[in-house]
Amino acid sequence: MSTPSPQHSFEFFPPRDDDARADFLVARDRLARLGPAYMSVTFGAGGSTRSRTRDTVLAIHSETGVPAAPHISCMAEDHDSLHELLDSYRGAGIRRLVVLRGDRPSGGGSGVMDHAIDLVRFIRRHYGDHFHLEVACYPEHHPESPTPESDLRHFRAKVEAGANGAITQYFFNADAYFRFLDEAQRVGVDVPIVPGIMPITNYARLARFSNLCGAELPLWIAKRLQAWESDGDRESIRAFGEEVVTQLCRRLLEGGAPGLHFYTLNRAAPTLALCRNLGLGPSA
Repeated sequence: MSTPSPQHSFEFFPPRDDDARADFLVARDRLARLGPAYMSVTFGAGGSTRSRTRDTVLAIHSETGVPAAPHISCMAEDHDSLHELLDSYRGAGIRRLVVLRGDRPSGGGSGVMDHAIDLVRFIRRHYGDHFHLEVACYPEHHPESPTPESDLRHFRAKVEAGANGAITQYFFNADAYFRFLDEAQRVGVDVPIVPGIMPITNYARLARFSNLCGAELPLWIAKRLQAWESDGDRESIRAFGEEVVTQLCRRLLEGGAPGLHFYTLNRAAPTLALCRNLGLGPSA
């Protein structure tokens, strides 16, 4: 039996204003030409972008021909609003969801559910197998989990509750991903685990993101980026970042990764360059 070809997919966030929307549409349409398996759209902290997320998802679905996958988080206001949102997606023909706990708002507070596993169970109970469910996993360990073992058990429980696949937090250490695959297989997880890929374009933003989500930013990368950013040398950052992430992706694909999920940050050029280097998509 032949091994399925790796799939690629792209993540966007809902634009905040007209200028941002114009930039997003350019990125969306350029990346759509690469024939992704789907495009996902994030859900803001505390559900703060709910209507914009839905509008962005439905526009992708109706205007690009690419399947759209909204992020669904536990930060919904109540069960009724969650039902209303899921009903609207089902009615529009959306078939894939990315199910997450979601970021809590800066002022604290909690959502209608405590954990992503609760949301997976809720969706399966009320919507059966209509939706393909992706969940998150963390090759370098979730920052709030007390041990790697407890993190792995939590991931397995999400799969047992009905998740069809998983997308990882981004990382720059391929060994962490392959070790995580081995550990997941050891505990009986048998769904596709797709690496999340973060293009490198800006040191300060990457350092901030990595600190927030617990992703390791290796010193050999950080020191170079920091020096070039201090000198205002954007071209060196771009070229180095493209080389590093291309090499990471090649190693992941050669090692059997089932695909790549790119965190585009609503910018086409960095992800297009990576896809071109990797030969992904008909227009890459």
